[in-house]
Amino acid sequence: MKDIFLPTPDSLLVNLHESKELIKDLLNALPNMFTNTRETHSALGPALQAAFKLMSPTGGRISVFQTQLPSLGAGRLHSREDPNQRSSTKVVQHLGPATDFYKKLALDCSGQQTAVDLFLLSSQYSDLASLACMSKYSAGCIYYYPSFHHSHNPVQAEKLQQDLKRYLTRKIGFEAVMRIRCTKGLSIHTFHGNFFVRSTDLLSLANVNPDAGFAVQMSIEENLTDTSLACFQTALLYTSSKGERRIRVHTLCLPVVTSLSDVYAGADVQAVICLLANMAVDRSISSSLSDARDALVNAVVDSLSAYMTTTSNLQQSALIAPNSLRLFPLYVLALFKQKAFRTGTSTRLDDRVYAMCQIKSQPLLHLMKMIYPNLYRIDRLTDEGAIHVSDRVVPQPPLQRLSAEKLTREGAFLMDCSSIFYLWIGRSCDHFINEVLGCPNYSSIPQTLIQLPELDTLASERARSFISWLKDSRPLNPALQIIKDESPGKAEFFQHLVEDKTEAAFSYYEFLLHIQQQICK
Repeated sequence: MKDIFLPTPDSLLVNLHESKELIKDLLNALPNMFTNTRETHSALGPALQAAFKLMSPTGGRISVFQTQLPSLGAGRLHSREDPNQRSSTKVVQHLGPATDFYKKLALDCSGQQTAVDLFLLSSQYSDLASLACMSKYSAGCIYYYPSFHHSHNPVQAEKLQQDLKRYLTRKIGFEAVMRIRCTKGLSIHTFHGNFFVRSTDLLSLANVNPDAGFAVQMSIEENLTDTSLACFQTALLYTSSKGERRIRVHTLCLPVVTSLSDVYAGADVQAVICLLANMAVDRSISSSLSDARDALVNAVVDSLSAYMTTTSNLQQSALIAPNSLRLFPLYVLALFKQKAFRTGTSTRLDDRVYAMCQIKSQPLLHLMKMIYPNLYRIDRLTDEGAIHVSDRVVPQPPLQRLSAEKLTREGAFLMDCSSIFYLWIGRSCDHFINEVLGCPNYSSIPQTLIQLPELDTLASERARSFISWLKDSRPLNPALQIIKDESPGKAEFFQHLVEDKTEAAFSYYEFLLHIQQQICK
């Protein structure tokens, strides 16, 4: 394993169409190939080195499926997690990689136009902080399935199946570079996402896919009084899967204003919170989690304080926010209760690191649902206000606040967290249990239920129509998890009710008071 070589240099890669049956035979044989093995070690590093040599002449992508800590050869890792520190309210250690092996390998892969995608199916600590580097710096993707088991954890098994289907069928671009330009007087200084920065404004993307998200930090270096518009342009050059070289250009022009109130009026609170979340991830790794949390609070305090100064004619004892930023404190509080940044709540290190990886690579719409999920009551759906999509009537229930006081024993509530749907069912919601789930009573609802049964009832049709409409609006098909009183996912569901007080975090009302106190200091 110290000197990896290929047994034959040019005949190991085959054409998919020419060798389709052989590939099918291999995939069918794989489950039985190692059923009797007693080997428990993992030599991931040497396997990646061999894959790199194999792919270098052509470029492409390497898909890694890993279930444990690499324990042999180059890139081997040791457990760094202390389970007793999972609920720490102070220092969270080991958010960065333990070795630069995976980063160096990713940069070598990027140089040969090869991306590395990681699927981590883990039941124990696997040091995702180190393994993630292989995807971060090669423009790859990271998928994580904690407590994965193909039969005992049907939710994760279904999610893997759906994710893999999307992964293998979505469009892909190869040998891509992305350049971002802006008006003179502005400068770009930080990029967020999975890529390698080749020069100050050029990103190298061995692969590019429609599910990736990027964020950019810019600063004003010179006075913009001589111009009425600030322009930004992104150009993506890539090769399609059909071998066509293409370029895609996006241009954005924004007005330059002189009034601070006009600046606030044009603020996009979702873009603001997603960029701050990216910055907080970097701060957590380079400094500390507490520094990142403090910086988020300061961002709210500074922005609202500046706004209140400009509206000095209003009463200063109240907390005043511009209409565009009225949800800013709520979203920051929601970030504090995210796995990436929460403290005082038991959080596995790999879970925390994966949440940080998602923040750095998810498109804005999906990231916002991770930060502040949508909650709907779906046990009394009606056609009032419904929309028509492809000969189908889709109910449009109102959004609920993320608070336990909105839940009732007589209701069923769907929480949309982007990558997973939680369906919380009240004990006395008999009508929904009978007509949508097809069960006689609450106790008979199976924990293994991962999709709604097709029943010949109006309530069933409406519920299924609404959930399938939600699924159609995103690239990755979310798994459905039933939440009952005894469900293992119950604690996770209630963690997303971000407006409520927890042992280690403010309620929304308390957080607003805290912000007001900081401003009035």
